[in-house]
Amino acid sequence: MCRWSTSSFLFAVLVAVSSVCVDVHAADPPLGLPALSAPPATQASVDLGRRLFYDRRLSFNGTLSCGMCHVPEQGFTQNELATPVGFGGLSVKRNSPALYNVAYRPRLFFDGREGTLELQIWSPLLAANEMANPSIGSVVERVALLPEYAEAFEAAFGQAPTVDNIGRALAAYERTLLSADSPFDRWFFGRDTTALTTSERRGFGLFRNLGCGACHTLGDHDAPFTDDLYHDTGIGYAAAMLDGPTHLQLAPGVIVALTMPVQVPVANDLGRYEATLQPDDRWRYRTPTLRNVAVTAPYMHNGSLATLAAVVAHYAAGGVPHDGQDPLVRPFTLTDAEAADLVAFLESLTGSNVEALAADARKAPVGDR
Repeated sequence: MCRWSTSSFLFAVLVAVSSVCVDVHAADPPLGLPALSAPPATQASVDLGRRLFYDRRLSFNGTLSCGMCHVPEQGFTQNELATPVGFGGLSVKRNSPALYNVAYRPRLFFDGREGTLELQIWSPLLAANEMANPSIGSVVERVALLPEYAEAFEAAFGQAPTVDNIGRALAAYERTLLSADSPFDRWFFGRDTTALTTSERRGFGLFRNLGCGACHTLGDHDAPFTDDLYHDTGIGYAAAMLDGPTHLQLAPGVIVALTMPVQVPVANDLGRYEATLQPDDRWRYRTPTLRNVAVTAPYMHNGSLATLAAVVAHYAAGGVPHDGQDPLVRPFTLTDAEAADLVAFLESLTGSNVEALAADARKAPVGDR
């Protein structure tokens, strides 16, 4: 239930009917997704969160917004870079996670170090190689000094910006990024026999027979396509323990083969271990959902695999065998045609509303001065 002060209620009525108290993110999720249990939100808080998400002034030097690493037209990730470029050109060691259906995740980040969207946002805001703010208080003070936000926070929360309501606003917007009703959903849950091609249906059969659903789970009434657990698939081990790269990315879309070994400085990344300090968690990363996977390249926690075909090849090879690799990752054999069918199935998981969500994102002005 929403609580309003008298002044904030009157202001909200005068400004927009859309400020009426509604559970905007939990109502009627697309086919293939379960009902969403989340804190109540108002349209005013969603609109405010959307505006904050695309405001560059939330970074220390006013150059980076959340939406520059989670680009709406690129699957709310970055298709052009394996890992983002943060404050002052500094590298970020992990791929930008796609934000579709993030409202369902019980833990956030590849290492699961945060448990709520309200808290999660402060990690990139404060990270020295991301948005580089020196403190929480500095962000709150900066937002409070921007005159266009005074009325927006009053309408959404009945008060000025605080550490609590900045997080709540951004979380309210992120919880609206629900995407499903894919061709697969219409075929599997909607019983539309024409929704999938023959190749996509064969690919789904391979997905099941190969045991992919052990980590990318599928239920009778909905499909998260993730177990929300942590697995060592060999990628983190390979990055830390094996020889240097064979290719180097010079710019978006410009990748060159190396004719001789080079040593490229790579930030140490121990995965879930960094959140738990438990030795068995070394090189384990949270299972990403496969929903919209065709539009959220590159793949794996470090963006090291550029295509779905490369991901299939990685798992067919059995990952990178080593002590500690998850026993679910084991080699299998596919023909070229079968590999193509499996990729076709993965491509059938693209939701019907990805373009609509991108268009909705662009309702927000880009705050840059």
